[in-house]
Amino acid sequence: MKKMQALRWHGARDLRLEEVPDPPEPRPHEALVDVSWCGVCGTDLHEFLEGPHMIREGPHPLTGAAPPLALGHELSGTVVALGTKVPGIAVGDRVTADPVWRCGVCFWCARGEYHICPKSGSVGLASPGAFADRVTVPIAGLTRLPDNVSDDMAAAAEPLAVGLHAVTRAGVRPGDNVLVVGGGPIGVAVVLAARIAGAAGLYVSEPLKGRRELLLGLGVTEAYDPRETDVRREVFLKTNRIGPDVVIDATGVPALAGQAVATVRRGGKVVLAGVGHGSVEFDMGQLVFYERSVLGTLGYNFDIPRVIDLMSTGRLDASPLITGRFSLSEGAGVFADLAADRARHLKVLLTPKGL
Repeated sequence: MKKMQALRWHGARDLRLEEVPDPPEPRPHEALVDVSWCGVCGTDLHEFLEGPHMIREGPHPLTGAAPPLALGHELSGTVVALGTKVPGIAVGDRVTADPVWRCGVCFWCARGEYHICPKSGSVGLASPGAFADRVTVPIAGLTRLPDNVSDDMAAAAEPLAVGLHAVTRAGVRPGDNVLVVGGGPIGVAVVLAARIAGAAGLYVSEPLKGRRELLLGLGVTEAYDPRETDVRREVFLKTNRIGPDVVIDATGVPALAGQAVATVRRGGKVVLAGVGHGSVEFDMGQLVFYERSVLGTLGYNFDIPRVIDLMSTGRLDASPLITGRFSLSEGAGVFADLAADRARHLKVLLTPKGL
């Protein structure tokens, strides 16, 4: 039996680079991809630090997979095998993949809302992931890469799609003023998407100086340190005493979500893009009397092909997001370093191909 290398999660702070059997031949709804690059997501890091959160201790109801399993869902690679024919995609094509498994038959899947299918799960969390030589992915999620989109940039399509989906949910229009809370990977993705959508004023609340400087280089109007500045007051004044049309929280911190409700303008939208835990407290009067809206946003919904098109046409540059590239053999150490200092990088990529 053919073997491959995989960086597998066995439990909290227990990642092991192991030799495991190659994935089996793909079933009709699956494709097998030879991995070029895979990004380290904040979700991966949380599973490493104190999981399981999204990883189930037993078999996943849709995939049947159970730990130990390789992490990783932000991938690019080359198609090795297809479970069935796919229009426009062939063995040997370079691809990225929407990693969401879906049942395909429920109420939500029938509406095209596969990302909130009750049985859904992600490659790398609900099935073996792309921190490996090869990975099985949903065939419906394949996107062929144009020649002018490199493998490493394509591995950033997934987090960029999270930002694009959040901005789409927010309905950002040309001329809108947008406040982004948090300047990490998802915050940067939101900023890039909001800029494409035509935001006139882009304001960011981020405590880390290096990230604020990076964001200013991306064309952000102002980047504030919330420890030193009353961000709500400053953005209120900058927007002619109206307030931002949209506030997008990219942190998942419950207290910041509550503050966002009090910050957005009357009639504005708050979109919660950070994956958080716990209760959010806010004054209902702040919501009802001023007709503000609060929306959740999860991942992406047919957004990854849109990101690839934006990359291909030069509208979206993923390079500011990627701050580190390492070999898969260094993966366990990379996770340990990120756990010790999360501010060191925005987005780290791992490759099984060697550097």
